[in-house]
Formats: sequence, C-alpha cells, structure tokens
Amino acid sequence: MSERTLIALGATLLTCALAVAGLHAYASGRAQRRALVDRLDGLSGAGPYGAAGGRVRRFAGLDRRLRRTRLGRAIHLRLSATGLDLTAGEFFTYVLAVVVALWLIASAALAPFFGPIAGLVGAWGAVIFLNWQRQKRIEAFISQLPDVARLLANATAAGLALRTSLAMAAEELEAPAGEELSMVADQLSLGRTIDDTLGELAERLPSRELVVLVTTLVLANKAGGSVVSSLRNLTQTLEDRKETRREIRTMLAEVNATAFTVPLLGLGSLLLINSSNAGALARVTGSPVGQILILVSLGLYGIGFFVIRRLGKIEV
Repeated sequence: MSERTLIALGATLLTCALAVAGLHAYASGRAQRRALVDRLDGLSGAGPYGAAGGRVRRFAGLDRRLRRTRLGRAIHLRLSATGLDLTAGEFFTYVLAVVVALWLIASAALAPFFGPIAGLVGAWGAVIFLNWQRQKRIEAFISQLPDVARLLANATAAGLALRTSLAMAAEELEAPAGEELSMVADQLSLGRTIDDTLGELAERLPSRELVVLVTTLVLANKAGGSVVSSLRNLTQTLEDRKETRREIRTMLAEVNATAFTVPLLGLGSLLLINSSNAGALARVTGSPVGQILILVSLGLYGIGFFVIRRLGKIEV
C-alpha cells in the first residue's frame, strides 16, 4: 500500500478509537450524573428509594422527566414544604387519576356537562391539599418552637456555640422541627452563614413566631449580648402564643366546618334533583341558559365558601 493509503487508514482507525472513547466517556459521565442525582434525591426522600423506610419509588422515569419542567419543579418545591413522602411524579400521577375518576363519576351520576367541572374541582382540591399539608406542618413546627427556644437557651448557657446548639436541638427534637433544624445544621456544616440558613428556614415555614426566633438568633450572633435571657423570655412568650392559638382554633372549628358544609349541600341538592327526576340535569344543561345558570350557582357556592373561610381566619 502507498504512503497516502497508510496515512488515511491510520487516521480512520484513530478517529474510530477517539469516537469509541468519547462515547464511552459520555455514557460513563451520564451514568455517574444519574447515580449522583438519585443519591441526592434519596437523601431528600425524592429518589427511587426513600430515605425513610427505603420504600421503592413509583414512576421514577416520569418523575425525572417531570422535574425538568417548570410544573414539576413547582410541585417538588410544594411537596418539600409539606413533608409528604411523595415524589413529583407520584403526586402528578395520583392527581391525574383522581381528576379522571371525578370526571367520569360526575358525567355518569349527574350529566356530561359536570365532568370538566368535577375535573377542575379535583385539580383545585389537590392544590388545597398541598396548602393544607404545608399549613399543618407549619402549625406542628410552631407548637415545637417553645422546646426549640428552651433547648437553644440551655445549650447556649452551657457554653456551646450557636451552630453546635442547633445541631444538638436537631438530634433531640422530633419531626418536623428535628428535620428542619437538621437541614439547617447540614447547611452550616457546608460553610453557609447562619443568617442565610435561618432566613431560608423562615421562608420555608413562614410564621410570626419563627420570624421572632430567627431575628433573635441572628441579632445575637451578630451583636452578641445576653442571648440566654432573650431565649428564655422568648420561650415563655411562645408558650403563651401556643395556648392562644389553640383556643382560637377551637372556637373557629364550627366556622370552618360550615365553610365545607355549604358546597356539600349544593352537591347534595344536585344529586337529589337528579335522583327524583332522572335526566333532569341533562335536560337543564342541554341549553346555554341552563349551563349559565348552573355555572352562576356553582360560582355563588364557591364565593360563599371563600367568604366563610375568610371570616373564620384570625391572625394571631
């Protein structure tokens, strides 16, 4: 063979070798990245294997694809604030199944016109469920704040640094305070400042009590001073607010029950009309006037729900 042929053959073999090496490096890097993402997700309870109990995660492929979108990231952030042991893919799949089931049930039990309305109510109910779970976690955290302040005061009085006091409180307390303070301690161990980590905690679980505690800790860390006496005084204040919130919640229980009873009465009346006169709702919703009247009545029930809930909402 000529010299040019040998050069061309050598270049071809070298190109093929480089292509194979590049594909191998790409596949290896992709596998390492996926393993790293799964390991980090596992630490946060959102991977294929949960951190608590090690349960197998369903719809892992859907979860990975969904969290690349804005909707998936929003769902993941909301779920992380609620403390639920669910991934974004699992929650999206369950909500989609509930929406389809409500659509079919409403279409069969009432009229086809009510199918899309029931689907929208199902999606709206999922958002309300997440907000309720987040508020429930916030309330549970607020109820533990007196214990948090007491532990921090005792640890500081014993001569421990604030970082060490937060880590010790994370080990002593149960969820959700233990989990949240553990996240704060992990971030501090990675070199983040106390101001940033405590500020993120206050944003994750917004409440006046937590803002007061975070402000006290941040100011004491910056300016020094008698943080022990401040925390002990704050502990008594948090105990008093805890009792006040419990009393208000008890007094407003009837108002909150009424807010949910009003829409259920409307649904019960629709079922009663359709059962007493078969096909009545189908005939009513068969005309544009009937559809408009049904939408207006549903809107009035919704307004009544929000007004009652707003009247029963008292900020302490």
